[in-house]
Amino acid sequence: MTSFTVASAEGSGANAQMGENPQISEPVLTEEVVPVFVEKEVVQPLPDAATAQDLADASSLRELVAQIPDHGRLSREMECLAGAIYFESRGEPLAGQLAVAQVVINRANSGLFPSSYCGVVFQRAQFSFVRGGGMPHIRRGSAAWERAKAVAHIAHEGLWESEAADSLYFHATYVKPSWSRSKQARATIDTHVFYR
Repeated sequence: MTSFTVASAEGSGANAQMGENPQISEPVLTEEVVPVFVEKEVVQPLPDAATAQDLADASSLRELVAQIPDHGRLSREMECLAGAIYFESRGEPLAGQLAVAQVVINRANSGLFPSSYCGVVFQRAQFSFVRGGGMPHIRRGSAAWERAKAVAHIAHEGLWESEAADSLYFHATYVKPSWSRSKQARATIDTHVFYR
């Protein structure tokens, strides 16, 4: 046989006072600093051995590329920009590499394309080197990669004016896409034509 014991509040030792409501003081509110979340990664360059004046004194794009210090590991956005330069134009003259970078930057700033370098580079059917939504393997120890990183920095910082100016599109000279008829050509650099 099983027996049950029922306990009541009176017998349990719980002492709730009936009829009296003690005053509960309001907590003191203090001013709180709330973090502000930004949509994009914040890129803040570290101080370099080369000053802005040294870079401004470069007499050619080649000289400027040689003066750009290696920034070590790139942010994801700068990696996307340098990757576009590397895969689209590493065999081109520096002016052509800078022009490819300028198109990526122009697109990111245009409001017509994704608003980040990676968004522009990985936008579907825009860059032929993108496969399955990813970037192929980069030979990171190569001179071509070092140049692409330097050109990306130059373009991102606006340290040298590109012949591509406000271009949003480009294609190789050996093809003639139908969309090119409705665009204004801005520059032809080696094997690429750039359009607005």
